[in-house]
Formats: sequence, C-alpha cells, structure tokens
Amino acid sequence: QVQLVESGGGLVQAGGSLRLSCAASSRYAMGWFRQAPGKEREFVAAISWWGSTIEYSHSVKGRFTISRDNAKNTVYLQMNSLKPEDTAVYYCAASTVVSGYVPPTDKYNYWGQGTQVTVSS
Repeated sequence: QVQLVESGGGLVQAGGSLRLSCAASSRYAMGWFRQAPGKEREFVAAISWWGSTIEYSHSVKGRFTISRDNAKNTVYLQMNSLKPEDTAVYYCAASTVVSGYVPPTDKYNYWGQGTQVTVSS
C-alpha cells in the first residue's frame, strides 16, 4: 500500500517562502497539485523517479522548485515569492505506473491528504 504524508503548509505573507515535504512509503514518480476554493485541482510540478525529468506549470515556473531525496523517499516543493493566488490545499501524488519520466496528470494513482497553504496580501 502506497502511503504519502505531506507536511510544511502554513500561513505566509506575500513574497515569503514555504517548503512542502511529501514522505512516501517507497520511490515513485511524484507530483504536486493544488486546489483553491471553488476551483478545480491543478498541476503544479512533477519529478520523475530518478529526478532527471522535472516539469512545472507556467504559473509557478521560476518561483517553485521540486526536488527529491531518494534516500528518504521524500519529495520537496520549495515555494518562493509566494502570491495570494498560490493559496490552496496542496496535494502530493504518486504514480506506480510511470517511473522514468514525468507522469501525465491522469497517471497519478495515489494521493496525500493535502496541506493548506495560505498567502496573505
């Protein structure tokens, strides 16, 4: 059974930084998604099994950095220059069907419980 445990959310002022962590029960291709109130869940960033392939959404590219520590089976999302529009529940997700590249958004089959990120203006 795949287990994903997220941490690191919180309240921060605009322009500030937060780092999210997602500890997995094993190594998987991983992604971060977010869902703001009244909006659909959207892709944020993803990293392949080895970490050799990374993708970002246009809205976060240049501000967020995804990385992984395979010794700890943990994926991180460093979020800098945060904006109020980044406010959302952030979810990490794992794909057990894709490993060598960034999974398509419909190939994530396990999800964390979510962590709230609130950016005040």
